[in-house]
Amino acid sequence: MTSPPPRDPLPPPSSAPRHRAERRSSRPVTAFALSAVVVLLAGLVVFIAVGNGPDAPSPTVAAPTSTAASGGNAAGAATSSVDGEKILELANHPILRNPDDGLQNFACELPEWHSDQASAEAFFTAADQCLNQAWGQFLERYHLPFTPPTLHFPTGTHFTTACGTIAVSVATAAYYCDDNLYVPFRGLQTDQYGDNPGVYLALFAHEYGHHVQEVAGIMDAVWQQIYAVGQNTPAGLELSRRKELQAQCFSGMFLGAVVDRGGSVTRDMYSKAWRDQDTRGDNTSGSADHGTNAHYAQWWRTGAQFNRIAKCNTFAAPAAEVS
Repeated sequence: MTSPPPRDPLPPPSSAPRHRAERRSSRPVTAFALSAVVVLLAGLVVFIAVGNGPDAPSPTVAAPTSTAASGGNAAGAATSSVDGEKILELANHPILRNPDDGLQNFACELPEWHSDQASAEAFFTAADQCLNQAWGQFLERYHLPFTPPTLHFPTGTHFTTACGTIAVSVATAAYYCDDNLYVPFRGLQTDQYGDNPGVYLALFAHEYGHHVQEVAGIMDAVWQQIYAVGQNTPAGLELSRRKELQAQCFSGMFLGAVVDRGGSVTRDMYSKAWRDQDTRGDNTSGSADHGTNAHYAQWWRTGAQFNRIAKCNTFAAPAAEVS
C-alpha cells in the first residue's frame, strides 16, 4: 500500500435498458487508485471459500433502458449538466437516480482461463472489452464522456504509474490509476486461487468499477471531500469505504448482467465469485478503508442479484451499512 501521489491544490467547492472531458490540472483524479490496492490485499491473502455459504441467487433478468437513451434525461437526471462532461456529484449523481436502470444483459465471450502470463493477458483483454461494452453503453446514455481504460500487464517486480512506482505483491493483483488499469500476473496468486476465472473476473470488474466512477465524475468528487476532511480521519475513511463498496456493487452488476447469457460466464463462475466475496474486506486486511468483509460481500451481491445501479448508491447509505 502507498499514500496518494502529490496533488495540486483543490479547486473551490439484468436486459437493461465519451471518455473524459478535458482534464483540469487542479483536479485530484489520480489519488483514488492507490486506495484501490487495499481491496486486493483484503481479497488475495486468503483461500477462496467456494464450498461455504448459500448458493448464489439468480441475478435479475433484465434492467430497463434509461429514457436518456433516446436523448432525454434519465429519471431524475440533472438538467444542468453539459453533454460530454463529468458531473462531480456523489449521492445525487444522475446515474444513481433512476431505480429501474442497469446494465444490459449480453453474452460475454472470454478465452479459457489458464494460470500463465499469456493466457491471463488474453482473458483480461477480453474481459475489458466486455466491460467496455456494458459500461460504455450505460454511461453514454447519460451523455457522459467514455473511453476505455488503457490496459497494462507488468512483468517485473515494480511498475511505474502516474500514482508512483508500485511494487508487485499480493496488494497489487490489479491496480487502477488515472485511466490506466494494471494487472501484474505475479500479483494474482494463481498458485493459491488456481483455475477459478470467476474470482479473477470479479476482481478485475471491481477495478473497472473505479474507472466507471472516474468517467462519471464520482471519483473526483469523493477525493475532493476526502482531501478536505483528511484521508485518515474517521470521515475520510468512511468516504473511502463508500467509494470501494460502490466499486464492489458495480463489479457484481457486471457479473449479474452476463452470467448464463450464452457466453463464457457460467453459473459456476458466478457462484464462486459470489462466495469468494466473504473472504475480502477490512476484517481480512486489518484496515478501515474498504468495509467489513460482510459489507464487502453484501454490496457485491446486491449488484449481482439486482443489476440496478440505484442500489449501488453507497454514498446515500446509512453509515451502519458502510462500516
